Amino acid sequence: MTRSKSSDIVRYTAAERVNHWVVAISFVLLALSGLAFFHPSFFFMTNLFGGGPWTRILHPYIGVVMAVGFLVMFFRFWQLNIIKDRDVEWLKNVGALVNGEHEKMPPVEKYNGGQKLLFWLLVLCMLGLTITGVAMWRAWWNLPVTVVRIGSLVHALCAFGLIGLIIAHIYAAIWTKGTIRAMTRGTVTRAWARFHHPLWFRKVTGEDK
Repeated sequence: MTRSKSSDIVRYTAAERVNHWVVAISFVLLALSGLAFFHPSFFFMTNLFGGGPWTRILHPYIGVVMAVGFLVMFFRFWQLNIIKDRDVEWLKNVGALVNGEHEKMPPVEKYNGGQKLLFWLLVLCMLGLTITGVAMWRAWWNLPVTVVRIGSLVHALCAFGLIGLIIAHIYAAIWTKGTIRAMTRGTVTRAWARFHHPLWFRKVTGEDK
């Protein structure tokens, strides 16, 4: 099914939206708890988790939830995020998009070049966070101190990279009006789909062939 009762187009199913919000909520909790240990000025945020000890206990387990949720999301969407020639062309013309010159942008599928690039950068950051997070989880094993220290540095770099990418993701969603409802209601208007993702619109509706 690609249409709702109101004739809007279904962009995300209920399962896909739940998957997204599980990862999103886990990310917020991990960002807060991670920052609390990154610098003393943020340590007060451990109160949100019941204090320092509980924050240290909960952080890796929440990380497991996010990693598993993101893995599910990866298998849901990776094929839709394969970068093609039209996406490279889209990225080359992104300046025109920022200037509001939409007519200069090549038609895109369900995701544009920027969204696809973001997806793969998120994958890299998540992979780095997961590997280093497991290496640092000393409740289960004790790796050499040097390994843990290097893992901590890489973990922090990946975490800040992820935070930056998510901020860009949220900004783009707010900037492109009509996008947020796709992850709250699951649908977008036909006009939105035709304007922002014409190739996807034609595929799901069979119109404008």
